[in-house]
Amino acid sequence: MVTLTLPDGSKREYEGPVTGAQVAADIGPGLAKAALAVKINGEVCDLTLPISEDSAFAILTGKDEEALDVLRHDAAHIMAEAVKELYPETQVTIGPSIENGFYYDFARPEAFVPEDLEKIEKRMHEIVQRNEEIVREVWTRSDAINFFKEQGEHYKAQIIESIPEDQDITLYRQGDFIDLCRGPHLPSTGKLGKSFKLMKLAGAYWRGDSKNEMLQRIYGTAWADKKQLKAYLHMLEEAEKRDHRRLAREMDLFHFQEEAPGAVFWHAKGWTMFQNLINYMRKRQDDAGYVEISTPTVMDRGLWEASGHWENFRENMFTTKTEDDRVFALKPMNCPGGILVYKQGMTSYKDLPRRIAEFGKVNRYEPSGALHGIMRVREFTQDDAHIFCTTDQLQEECETIIALVMDIYKDFGFEDVRIKFADRPEKRLGTNAVWDVLETALRGALDKSAYPYSYNPGEGAFYGPKLEFVLRDAIGRDWQCGTLQVDMNLPERLDVHYIDEAGEKVRPVMLHRALFGSLERFTGILIEHYAGRMPLWLAPVQAVVTTITSDADAYAEEVFAALKSAGIRAELDVRNEKINYKIRDHSHKKVPIILVVGKREADEGKVAMRRLGGKDQEILALKESIDILCAEAKGPLAGN
Repeated sequence: MVTLTLPDGSKREYEGPVTGAQVAADIGPGLAKAALAVKINGEVCDLTLPISEDSAFAILTGKDEEALDVLRHDAAHIMAEAVKELYPETQVTIGPSIENGFYYDFARPEAFVPEDLEKIEKRMHEIVQRNEEIVREVWTRSDAINFFKEQGEHYKAQIIESIPEDQDITLYRQGDFIDLCRGPHLPSTGKLGKSFKLMKLAGAYWRGDSKNEMLQRIYGTAWADKKQLKAYLHMLEEAEKRDHRRLAREMDLFHFQEEAPGAVFWHAKGWTMFQNLINYMRKRQDDAGYVEISTPTVMDRGLWEASGHWENFRENMFTTKTEDDRVFALKPMNCPGGILVYKQGMTSYKDLPRRIAEFGKVNRYEPSGALHGIMRVREFTQDDAHIFCTTDQLQEECETIIALVMDIYKDFGFEDVRIKFADRPEKRLGTNAVWDVLETALRGALDKSAYPYSYNPGEGAFYGPKLEFVLRDAIGRDWQCGTLQVDMNLPERLDVHYIDEAGEKVRPVMLHRALFGSLERFTGILIEHYAGRMPLWLAPVQAVVTTITSDADAYAEEVFAALKSAGIRAELDVRNEKINYKIRDHSHKKVPIILVVGKREADEGKVAMRRLGGKDQEILALKESIDILCAEAKGPLAGN
């Protein structure tokens, strides 16, 4: 007898082994038709897999995220089948599902071109139409290796040779196409449906190693229905319009060049925006009881060995050796420097918690192919803080930080924030007992905060568990920004302590906290979230005064001077150009307010105020317009 427990707690009993497809059919024909895979004791499996023992059981349809992952994986296999039918000389290598889609890497003498994607996509639709049954097969290692070598698929043979001896070699057959895969898969190619699209071509090294040969990668996207596909493609169109790199050129914010790959050259306007973010965070931290410090960018290798970064993070660090053979590293993280400041002098239990903040510039090596505007760089600034507290204070401090970060995100227009709890990774410092204490406190703070959260197993920092704060922007994209990590391991390694009530030395708990995360990245997220139309308090140029004719030049200068005197970031435009041209120009540069003046405005002491994106203008007395701008420019901290 096999008993299956369904998600609603109901049970179904069967005389012997049963498949998910049979269970779905027993429940109803509608479910049988919609079923794509099953979850057995938490593991996603094929519908055709026999279940021979009592299990927790769920049927997955296109509405389930796990089923969407299976669907995308099948899209990769169907794409590989289409490529082999169209271009038989091609070798297929690896083709996983990824966020929002899938890819497959191919080895082929000739380069694919965009027109090939149209042919491949058309053939994929034909394969879906054939509704080929997808069958799982277990082969011996030698048979599988010989089969793929005979097919000219040498990459597949290499993969099989690297699989541990104790693992089954599973292949999936669909029509005449056979691929190496652990699965799970859909029951047939027809289950994929029509909601997929091939997106682009790229290069990729075999097994991600630049020493290996270059392969050709084809990316695609796949969804459960056409509505989801259409929404995703629309989001991509919006994302292209909002691309922070393009907007940065239009708004004159920053640039990159080869002399400093992965480092930002900030222009005056971009630096103004950047400093506004720092000033905002500085005020929030000051109100929350933090003190601000600054630590060196270059520090001796010995510090990084003691902290554990040299062992665990060396491949991401920039290093240098001086003439006296001392090895230094550009700091990849701010934590050790913060600890060295804490250790100056004696800290009593009465001084705790100590909240030490730093806008520290860090450097981490990122492969050149991973660099992406200011979203992913090699040199960036973190709004770091390190809080030293007792174990009794730990949960309350975590609660305070969670409340602070969520409130800060609201000030920037982010209401939809997801929290992920990441626990101990396989490669880590410290004992399980220490990790138990840290994870219990962090989870307790989350439960007390009442914010919903999800688990990210094994993704904690090497020194402690962490929370990741994920923002959803105006067009539905998710961005991981802030982090909170709790740590008893680094204080141990760097001999950090405080003096308790009995006069004894005790290790504090150390909290690592960044709310924006990378300020460069957060700036890029804001630019795209607002499509360059920044809130007035953040806009690098808040207002432009421009003239209709040269008769008003002198008055325009008076208006400009009055704005500057009131603290408004303003520019003056008295170019000999038509007013419509000047308005289009400043609108293109995303200036929030344009104050137009002509002879009549000069005579009456007024301005014509136009807002970015608006077609109408408002005639106001100069003082009234300045009062309005000053009120709007105060931003979210106006009441603090």
